[in-house]
Amino acid sequence: MTFRTLDDAKVAGQRVLLRLDLNVPVHDGHVSDTTRIERALPTVRELIAKGARTIILSHFGRPKNGPDTENSLRPLVAALSADLGKPVAFASDCIGDVAAAAVAALKDGDVLLLENTRFHKGEEKNDPAFVAELVKLGDLYVNDAFSAAHRAHASTEGLAHKLPAFAGRNMQAELEALAAALDKPERPVAAVVGGAKVSSKLELLGNLSKKVDYIIIGGGMANTFLAAEGKAVGKSLCETDMLDTARAIVAEAAKGGCKILLPVDAVVAREFKAHAANRVVAVDNVGADEMILDIGPKSIDEVEALLRRVKTLVWNGPFGAFELEPFDAATNAVARLAGKLTDEGKLRTIAGGGDTVSALNQAGAASHFTYISTAGGAFLEWLEGKALPGVEALKTAR
Repeated sequence: MTFRTLDDAKVAGQRVLLRLDLNVPVHDGHVSDTTRIERALPTVRELIAKGARTIILSHFGRPKNGPDTENSLRPLVAALSADLGKPVAFASDCIGDVAAAAVAALKDGDVLLLENTRFHKGEEKNDPAFVAELVKLGDLYVNDAFSAAHRAHASTEGLAHKLPAFAGRNMQAELEALAAALDKPERPVAAVVGGAKVSSKLELLGNLSKKVDYIIIGGGMANTFLAAEGKAVGKSLCETDMLDTARAIVAEAAKGGCKILLPVDAVVAREFKAHAANRVVAVDNVGADEMILDIGPKSIDEVEALLRRVKTLVWNGPFGAFELEPFDAATNAVARLAGKLTDEGKLRTIAGGGDTVSALNQAGAASHFTYISTAGGAFLEWLEGKALPGVEALKTAR
């Protein structure tokens, strides 16, 4: 690996600036989804056990004009304290005298949460002066926020150039999983790419077509590819201005030896609602007043047969309208098989993206995947082949 981890850091008695992503949903002062906090706990616990003085940095929300109650990190203190089983101190600013006094009061093994870094405009601007103020508070820097690594901000990128910098355990796990998926995967490799629009995933499809052996297209974007083949898709979601682009993607993928798999049958309905009257049809037999809401049983069989042949699977996007029964059938079936094959040691599975995580959780398959990324935008940019500033800074860390 080209970056340092906690294995390389001597943290005992040191002030460790730990960048986490604590941008979690909070309702009525309580955290409603603790997934990101739970992912961060191994790093925080390790730093505590090794006698570090842990100083947590994070953004929260999108404050516009400096500090405000709505975007304060203060409500997270209780959740962090409960999960860690020890008190977590809080400072009402992340720089200046208030932050400095809170840091000075720390003893070995203590944890301090600083206020929202985005309360200062220098955070998102990666302002050197703001970075310098943060540097005053720490002896070394640990980045455990892969989900914010696509932003070149002061606390995600700037600090790594000014202090000895290391990847936290969550960052390390994410990068190792992603490297195993596309950089040095066990082949053959397949990618499930779903979602509503081809236009939003052009870069992703372009990069994947050079990296994987098969791309399985699902969701609304499959309709655009079917229409590009001259098939009528009725009232289905379809980007008619993207038909030439879809044809070009298929042709370019074929040149590189990547096969694109499209549905051969579909579940169609006249209404977009749960339990709407529906039927299964071949993809060239969709009625003018019907919409495709899921792939059909023959398509599921084809996808499942492919999964049994490949060794690595990358998944981003559901197959159908998974929020509505029975149009969640394909996503559920394929996800469960992927999880089963993973459990049997026959398949490595890496998935990410908001809808994807929700769909896999709904299918009861997420816990069976090799790795589930909660990173959102950073995961997508990585799939698109883009360099992530927060990761690149660790590679070049002092």
